[in-house]
Amino acid sequence: MANPWAGEVTVTLNGQAHVARLTLGALAELEAAMEAGSLVDLVERFEQGRYTTRDVLALIVAGLRGGGWCGTAEDLRTAEIAGGLGGAARLAAELLARAFALADPAAAPK
Repeated sequence: MANPWAGEVTVTLNGQAHVARLTLGALAELEAAMEAGSLVDLVERFEQGRYTTRDVLALIVAGLRGGGWCGTAEDLRTAEIAGGLGGAARLAAELLARAFALADPAAAPK
């Protein structure tokens, strides 16, 4: 269902698969929702394993909204995410990695 080359991941909520991706709009929404810090701070927290459940929730909400989902963080608080907390954290990290990955390393700015 999800296209990893387009930065997409599949998030399964209450047994239903949804496409999630961090579009520019979703990233802007995520940055606005963050209480402090920047997206770079968020990436660093994930790289260092210092992320919070709030980080995971915010990333998944932003990714789902970038994929066309119309829900809110409140909706996710009562939803069952496949894989539990560990699965949600892996999905959040994957969303970040795919959002900032270069599709073609040769296309990287020099």
